Amino acid sequence: MKDEVVNVDIIALQHVGIPVTDIKRSEAFYRKLGFNNVMQSPFGNKGEEGICIMMKRGSVIIELYQLPEKDLVEIAGRKNGHIDHIAFDVPDIAQAFTTLKNAGFDIPENSPVFLHFWEKGCKYFYILGPDGERLEFNQRL
Repeated sequence: MKDEVVNVDIIALQHVGIPVTDIKRSEAFYRKLGFNNVMQSPFGNKGEEGICIMMKRGSVIIELYQLPEKDLVEIAGRKNGHIDHIAFDVPDIAQAFTTLKNAGFDIPENSPVFLHFWEKGCKYFYILGPDGERLEFNQRL
C-alpha cells in the first residue's frame, strides 16, 4: 500500500459500536445520558441471533449490540475496552469498497454486507488497521 491519501468520500463519523452483555441494562444506562433508542433489530451471528439497538442523542449515535449467549463470556472478560469499531458514513458504499480495495487496504468481506437495519437497510464493510482495529464504512439505504 502506498503512502498517498486515498480519496474516499467520508461524510461523518456515523457511530461507535459497543458489544454489551445485557442490552436492556445498557439501554437504560444510555437513556440516563439522554440517548434514545432510534432503531432496534435482530441480527444473525453464526446461526444464532443477537440484538442491536442504535442509541442517539443529537448527532451522536452509539450502536449497542448483544451477541448470542455463547459469546457473552468473551465480551464480559475484556479488560482493555469494549469499543468494537468506529463507523464512517459514506454516500456510495460500492465506490468506497472499490476505492479502498484497489488501494490495497485489508478488507475481510468480499463485498459490502447488507443488514435489515434502519428503514430501508444498510450496507457496510470493514477495513483493518495496522493493529487489527476495525474501521467500518457504512451507507444507510
